[in-house]
Amino acid sequence: MSIPFIDLKSQYSELKDKINHRIQTVLDHGQFILGPEVHEFEERLKEYLGVKHAITCANGTDALLLAMTSAGIEPGDEVIVPGFSFIATAETVVLLGAKPVFVDIDDKTFNIDASKIVQAITPKTKAIIPVSLYGHPADMNEVRSLAEENGLTVIEDAAQSFGATYHGKKSCNLSTLATTSFFPAKPLGCYGDGGAVFTDNDELAEKIISLRFHGMSKEHRYKHIHVGRNSRLDTLQAAILIEKLAHFDWELGQRQKVARRYDEAFSQHNEKNPETPLQFPVIEEGCVSAYAQYTLWLENRSEIQAHLKEKGIPTAVHYPMPMYKQPAYESFFDTTAPSGNSKGLLEKCEWAARGVMSLPMHPYMSEETQNKIIDGVIETLSR
Repeated sequence: MSIPFIDLKSQYSELKDKINHRIQTVLDHGQFILGPEVHEFEERLKEYLGVKHAITCANGTDALLLAMTSAGIEPGDEVIVPGFSFIATAETVVLLGAKPVFVDIDDKTFNIDASKIVQAITPKTKAIIPVSLYGHPADMNEVRSLAEENGLTVIEDAAQSFGATYHGKKSCNLSTLATTSFFPAKPLGCYGDGGAVFTDNDELAEKIISLRFHGMSKEHRYKHIHVGRNSRLDTLQAAILIEKLAHFDWELGQRQKVARRYDEAFSQHNEKNPETPLQFPVIEEGCVSAYAQYTLWLENRSEIQAHLKEKGIPTAVHYPMPMYKQPAYESFFDTTAPSGNSKGLLEKCEWAARGVMSLPMHPYMSEETQNKIIDGVIETLSR
């Protein structure tokens, strides 16, 4: 029997009757775009996160575009981003005509190293986008402090951290603006694409609502007050997400259990093999990870992946190349900037890309399956 990397089939089986009923309700009323379920889901998001405004949209990439547009990011501006993330973090900056300024990461959480941000701030800097990678919140207190000192907007890219907490507050409610993704593989995922923007700012929220629907005004659907886009979460996806959100806290608890079992097993391995310790996720004090991924750092990653594949154990690499080394983005990286090293590189980003490897992680994993994964990893490391 093959081991799934994530297990959406088991999740659907658990929620099948409720999800099917929700879908049928939408099919019956026929309001497929901005139907009542979209409003209901947004209200539930606000309640869950404790945020004033939750505006859904078509996907997580659009969520970043909407957030940055509402914050006034324009051509010629600079936006500080981590050098190691999924490409959408930098892509959206470039799509708006701005310049992504890449900063190195922390080697424990893989999130942006807040201590390196100040070196990257220039008179053109308009915003900081800390990514809460792998489900672990970024160092938001330090990022917010730097932003306040320099008059910058903070937009948390929480595509992977919906459900995580940071010193008692939920990710997506830690900054002026935040975005998330409901891509199926995310901690809270739909059955297609989806995303959302979050803010406590009334003016920004009103603008985002307009921007997601072609810049339409509240007064008349054919009066356009902004250059917007077509980015609405469809009603069927909202209906599915309502039921998934109702079940979400249970799933988060299960993710924590799976993570703890991994932690315990790999801690024992490290005690027995102090000369070659395995680096597994570090959760900073005051934080709770949503564990979008459970990510190790390994020497000889390719060899280890190949051995695990032979055993039927899937793995994934998020991500094999820093964003600033991608062919389409190399021209935006200043190799003489103080954030780089003597070779013009971001040392920890290079290190991460060389060795990160994610193991199967989902709420429906049995102990038997997880033991097979753990045994496979440890046996492979001992070869």
